[in-house]
Parts: sequence; structure tokens; C-alpha cells
Amino acid sequence: MTYSDRRKIDPSRPPAALPPDNDRMEIGPTQLALSEWGEAGLILPDLPRMREYRWNRLTEALVGRDYGGILLFDPLNIRYATDSTNMQLWNSHNPFRAVMVCADGHMVIWEYRQSPFLCDFNPLVKEVRFGAGFFYMSAGDATALAAEGFAGQVAEVMAAHAGGNRRIAVDKIMVHGLKALERAGFEVMEGEEVTERVRAVKGPEEIAAMRCAHHACEASIAEMEAAAREGIPLGGMSEDDVWAELHKSNIRRGGEWIETRLLASGPRTNPWFQECGPRIISPDEIVAFDTDLVGCYGICIDISRTWWIGDGPAPARMQDAMRHGLDHIRENQSMLKPGVTIHELTHGGHRLAPEYWAQKYSCKMHGVGLCDEWPSVPYPDAWTPGEFDDVALEPGMVLCVEALISPEGGDFSIKLEDQVLITETGHEVLTRYPYDPRLTG
Repeated sequence: MTYSDRRKIDPSRPPAALPPDNDRMEIGPTQLALSEWGEAGLILPDLPRMREYRWNRLTEALVGRDYGGILLFDPLNIRYATDSTNMQLWNSHNPFRAVMVCADGHMVIWEYRQSPFLCDFNPLVKEVRFGAGFFYMSAGDATALAAEGFAGQVAEVMAAHAGGNRRIAVDKIMVHGLKALERAGFEVMEGEEVTERVRAVKGPEEIAAMRCAHHACEASIAEMEAAAREGIPLGGMSEDDVWAELHKSNIRRGGEWIETRLLASGPRTNPWFQECGPRIISPDEIVAFDTDLVGCYGICIDISRTWWIGDGPAPARMQDAMRHGLDHIRENQSMLKPGVTIHELTHGGHRLAPEYWAQKYSCKMHGVGLCDEWPSVPYPDAWTPGEFDDVALEPGMVLCVEALISPEGGDFSIKLEDQVLITETGHEVLTRYPYDPRLTG
């Protein structure tokens, strides 16, 4: 076997079935993650089956809407369609990749010219093209011309695989690209509606992947907590120092990135959404965080916890707020089952105490998969008629249930969040990480 062949991914065999090979060209779980999953009895996802499930979901959605195809620029939608990754954060603001899935199932990727091989593992990708990089940093004042050339390629693919259908869904495209498609005679439809609804219902292999990613995330949180409880009492440990432990542990297990910097300590927890910084955390303070972590297989694990760090007892007002947050999480989780509507979830469930209402979280719950996803469950004062009127939960959906207990004008916030799978008969809480007993009392 040649060196170039050794470095290719074999999609028929999961990484655990392969001998260690430092030349394998693969992003995915590490030996550490695989060993931990084996000890936990977790079943690895069948990745070819997962990719086929996603491909079927996309094509069925296109046929149902009478679209000839969908054109994807969002790196997470590209990940969904192809299960491939190429500098995703850089690509998110320099869109050089695109994927087109036709209603007949034909899949094309426009790839970075120096890396045409990144989808060789996926037999569902039938063509690799180039020329989707019509953004100003790359194309300068010839951006419109580059977009014109790209639209011509799209027309070629559509003519071959969609016949006379000129309806094409597009998710996130640069302005010159949109204008070029419209000049080419395409009726451009809203692609984000397609992808968000498609991605909302996870198949069995996606759920298996999420269980593995969840286990890896919780192991990483445990390492962050251990470092915080050891380091903060010694003095000199900053919020950034604590947060760095989660990043390190995620990468060590084959995770990919963290979308935010939502960790704060002491009085910086109120108001919430202050990102972590150089503040030195003192003993007998709280640390609160929201993982927003993209882990193994590109799966997002979104967990929030609040810890009391110190030998002294947590103040009674914090313990009261913590118990109120647990009531909020648990009562709202109890509503989750197939058939319940977003309207029912919005207007039912636990009511926050008046002193916590002004600074409540931005939503009660939200979907999660490759990132935070549709649907979002607002609080009643943010309900907009027509926004989610036709939406009911289905088996395979995964939602994050939120609680932010943050007294207006106070000096602390309690942030909690669990990830929950909708099952055929109800729900399963995927998050097992314990709440801090120092705060629960």
C-alpha cells in the first residue's frame, strides 16, 4: 500500500477498529476518548449510515418543497451534508466552500483548491469543483466576476440534475453570489428553513454520536472542575485559566472548538453574558459557565453549571436561587414529549419568581445538534404569533433546557442547562453532570 493510500479514511471502518496509524488523515475521536467510551459501554456511531440518513433527509425535504436543489455555504450545513470539515472557523467569515445537493441526490462540493481530497472518504459526494470563493479578501474588485463564474457552474449542475426546475434554496451567500444566481434565472428560496428543520430530527447514529460526544464533554468538564477546585484556593487562577482547561480537555478527546467564552466568576456573573477574562477568582466565590462546546463528530454539547468554590458555606441567597433554578429546569423538562407544541412549552411550565424575571435567559429551551439549532422556545413575553405555530416536538429532537436565575441589580447569577432527547414515549436527560451540592443545600 502506498503512503498516499494509507493516509485515506476508510469509511467502512470506525477509528476504533483500526490500528494506531500516525499517518491517518482524520479529524475525530482520540484514543483517550475511545478508551473512555469503551469503559462506559457506549456504542460508536456507524458513520456511513449517519451520512446516508442526513443525505436522505435533505433530498426528501427538497422533493417535498419542489426545489431543484439546495446550495449550502454555512460550514455547519456543509458538515451536515458531507460530514467533512475544512478550517471551519476561518471558512465561517471567508466563505470559500459550498455544497450543492440536488433533489435527485447528486451532491457537489466546491472545495479549497489545495485540498480536493477532503471528501474522498464519502461516496455520496459525486463531484469536486472549485470557485466558490467570491469574497472580497480573496477576489477583490473582481468579486462580481468570480460570482458570475460560480453561478455558471451551478447552472450546469442544475441543468444536468434538476431539468427545468429553477427553484434553488440557498442558506448563507455573499451578495454578489445572490445577484449572480438571480441574473442566471434562478428563483432563490430560503435555504435556512430547509436545513434547520431537516437537522432538527436526529437519526439513531446521530444520537449515538451525541452520546459519545456528551460523555467526552462531561469528562472535560470534570477536569476543568478539578483544576478550578485545586487552583483557585492557591491564588492567582483567572477565569481564562479555568476556561483553558475545558478547551484543552476537549481537544485531547478529539473535540473541535468552543463557540463562546461564557465563563464568569463572583459578581461578574451578574449580569450574565460577560465573557471570561483575566479576573483572578477568589476563594468562596461562584464560577458559572456555558460550554457551547463543539465536540467529537462535530456534535455540540451545551451544558451550564454553577459551582461554589471554597471551604466556607455558600450564602443562603445563592442556595435559594439554585433551588429555584432546579425547579425551573425540572418542571420544564417534565413537559417534553412527542406532540407537545412550542406554544404549550412557551406558555406552560415553571414560572420564575418576580425578582428573577427581568434578567431571565433569552429563551426557555432551544434545539441542539451541530450547534444551537431550531426550534427556540421563548418566554411568553417574547412570543410572536406565526413564529412557531405549526411546530410540535418529534422523537429524535434534542433540546437544551435553560435556567438563568439572576436577581436584577444583584451580585451573582446561577446558570444551569441540560441537554434532553425526545424519545418515542417522552424524554431522556442526556446530561449527567451533577449539580454542585454546595449550592443545592
